[in-house]
Amino acid sequence: MKYDAIVIGCGMSGILAGIHLKNAGKKFIILEKAETLGGTWRDNTYPGLTCDVPSHAYTYSFEPNPEWSRVLPPGAEIQQYFESVFEKYGLAESVRFNSEIRSAQWLGDAWQLTDQQGQCYEGVSVVAATGVLHHPNYPQIKGLEQFEGQTIHSARFDHSVPLDGKRVAVVGNGSTGVQIVSALAARSKVRHFQRTPQWIFPVENPLFSEEQRAEFRSNRDLLVYLQREPTYLANVERFTEGVLDPDSEQIQEIQTLCQANLDNTVSDPALRQKLQPNYRAGCKRLIYSPDYYRAIQHPDAQLISEGIAQVEKSGIRTSDGALHELDVIVLATGFKTDRYVRPMQVTGLYGKTLEQAWSDVPTAYKSISVPDFPNFYFMNGPTSPVGNFSLIDTSEMQWGYIWQLIERVQQQGIAGLSAKAQALARYDAERLSAAKTSVFGSGCNSWYLDKNGVPNTWPWSQSRFRQEMQTPQWQDYTVHALENVAA
Repeated sequence: MKYDAIVIGCGMSGILAGIHLKNAGKKFIILEKAETLGGTWRDNTYPGLTCDVPSHAYTYSFEPNPEWSRVLPPGAEIQQYFESVFEKYGLAESVRFNSEIRSAQWLGDAWQLTDQQGQCYEGVSVVAATGVLHHPNYPQIKGLEQFEGQTIHSARFDHSVPLDGKRVAVVGNGSTGVQIVSALAARSKVRHFQRTPQWIFPVENPLFSEEQRAEFRSNRDLLVYLQREPTYLANVERFTEGVLDPDSEQIQEIQTLCQANLDNTVSDPALRQKLQPNYRAGCKRLIYSPDYYRAIQHPDAQLISEGIAQVEKSGIRTSDGALHELDVIVLATGFKTDRYVRPMQVTGLYGKTLEQAWSDVPTAYKSISVPDFPNFYFMNGPTSPVGNFSLIDTSEMQWGYIWQLIERVQQQGIAGLSAKAQALARYDAERLSAAKTSVFGSGCNSWYLDKNGVPNTWPWSQSRFRQEMQTPQWQDYTVHALENVAA
């Protein structure tokens, strides 16, 4: 069977694509490497896991959810939400789990995908909904393998390991590390190993009452309003407008709020100094936490800012010579964010591989298409917007754009479409120029940066991205005619 489209990945973006393809009556299949759906929210189950986007904004536009328990929902609820949407729209018949794709080959009028068991699938278009945060980053720390306690990566959390009353190291202080420390401070003897202080934005996370949820259930207009709540959208737009200038009024305002949060919450001057960042707020992804500063001041919690020299059998030795004896080491060290579909071998026109196309850094025209790879489209791919806003919203914008590409191929009876090399070069030149002088490039080390130290993300406002995703600029695409595809 030749599918109209093959979707790789059954996380948030893959489910979204599947629903729209099914509603349009297309022949499609979703191929997922794991045994169940969920992506990031399936893989991450660590203590304290919470979304930092307001719950009602973190839903599909067509599927509001009246049952969220609180403003910032816990990870298990988000996974449950995706499972319920998956079931409601009947996607089980169109997905194949345990199907990790090893290779994708352009045949001239379609793609042939081969999974780890040798099963082949053929489709006119491929939608790579593999996400960014799915290859755990294991740090190269001397002696880590010698540790005689338990070592756990946050994205592969082992809940059979006892934590209550144990001496637990949390290595890494992005959102994950902060959430784990907040969850464990009252349960364990936590040692938080911090490499670089983070700006932490003050938020509250109240529960929704049963009366509120009853109102959500009976009033769909209210739910729709909450999805596009004006204050939230205005804050997103203000931040994404401000990123172009590290000294913008918007960034200054955010930094002032973060600084006040630190100054007003941490009483010990020495600890406050350890927690004080020396770079612009927004350079790294902002941390949203209602309770980390309180947690790190718990009598059983300790912030360790000295560098890790090595791991030994009984714990971590820091650069000052101190040995911190431990029972458990939790690696909250993030992901390899430059992988995307890799290690899959993707071969497009003229035998060109994606690995060759990305020999410097991963990139895609407007985050969607790579020259010489017809009908191979990314959702949340290279140069896509990332930040403190809903990636569901980003994915819906991208899907609207990708759908127009899919439809044009089918309506015009052509082999395929791919971005022109000169279009990508022009886009990248403009994007890189803006990114280098944006707040993302203002002098910190973050997972936004590529191997050259340049932010590999969308450096403009969300409204500009929304506008760009409205309609493809067809002159920026090469039309691959059926009679010429083997040339």
